[in-house]
Amino acid sequence: MKRLDRGKAAIRIYSMSLSSVLKEKAMDLVMPILPKDDLSHWAGRLMHLELPGPLREASISAFAKAYGIHIEEAEKPLAEYRSIGDFFTRKLKPGVRPQAEGFAHPCDSKIAEAGLITAGNLIQAKGIHYRASDLLGDGPRAERYEQGAFITYYLCPTDYHRVHIPDAARALWRNHIPGAFWPVNAWSIAKIDNLYSINERVAVEFETAPGDRFCMVLVAATNVGNIKIDFDPEVSTEPRGSGRHSKAREYQPPLSIAKGGEVGLFAMGSTVVMLLEKKLVDRIGLDGARLSSLSGRSVQVGQAVSI
Repeated sequence: MKRLDRGKAAIRIYSMSLSSVLKEKAMDLVMPILPKDDLSHWAGRLMHLELPGPLREASISAFAKAYGIHIEEAEKPLAEYRSIGDFFTRKLKPGVRPQAEGFAHPCDSKIAEAGLITAGNLIQAKGIHYRASDLLGDGPRAERYEQGAFITYYLCPTDYHRVHIPDAARALWRNHIPGAFWPVNAWSIAKIDNLYSINERVAVEFETAPGDRFCMVLVAATNVGNIKIDFDPEVSTEPRGSGRHSKAREYQPPLSIAKGGEVGLFAMGSTVVMLLEKKLVDRIGLDGARLSSLSGRSVQVGQAVSI
C-alpha cells in the first residue's frame, strides 16, 4: 500500500511539472503574437459595460467570489455598482485601511522585489536588471535616486486597486510614457527584458515636508483598461494606437496631498514601482537587509514600510 501511495504521489508531481512546462511553452508561443493593445482596450470596455440590474449584481457577486474579494470592505452595496469594472475600482469604507505612523505602503499588493538602487539599476527578478532612467523616461531625474531604494508592488485581481500616497507630500512632476501591454506575471518578469520600462506607465514624483523625494510609477499590463491619476485628469492610457509620445508635466505650483490621499487607480491588476531618495531611505531606516526581507510579503495600503 505504501509503495502504491508513493507511486501515486510521484505521478501527481510529474503531472504538475508537465502541466507547468506546457503552460510556459504555450506562453512562449502565444504572448509575442497576441494583440495585447487591442485585447487590453476591449477588456477594459467589457469590464465597464453596464449590465441590467439583476444580472449586474449576480455578475459582480460571482466575480468577487471567484477572486476572493472581501465584499464587506467595499464602500457601497453590490447593487449600487454599475458594472464589474465599477466594482473592481471600488473605494473602501472609511477606516478599513488605517494609516500607520511613518512612511506607509501605497497599495494592497504583494511585494515582488525590493532593494537598493546601485549604478542606476533596479532588480526585475533574480539576475535581471533594468535602468531607473528608462523607467522614468528622464535620466537626470533618475540620478536623484542613486543609492536610494526601490519597492515593486504587484496588484492581483483580489486586491483593492486604488493607490495612495505613503506620506504627506507635494506632487512635483509626472511623465506619462506610452508603451506596450505585456502581462506583469511571473512568465513576463522572467522572459521580457526591461518589462517595466517598455510597458505603458505613469511616473509621478513627490517631495515630503523634510524635503526628500520619492517617485511612484504606475505600470500598465495586459487587460489594464486604464490608469487614472486622481489629481491630473489629463492622464489617460486610452486611447491606444501609434503616434503617441511621452507627456511630461511640472506641477506649478506643486500639488499638496495629505498622507493616505489617493494618487490614482488601475482599471485592472498591475504594478507600482516606488523609488525612494537615499536621504528618505536613511530617515525611515530601510537598509539592504530590511529591503530584502520585504520581498514576497503581502501588504496593505497604510501599513508602515519600516515594520
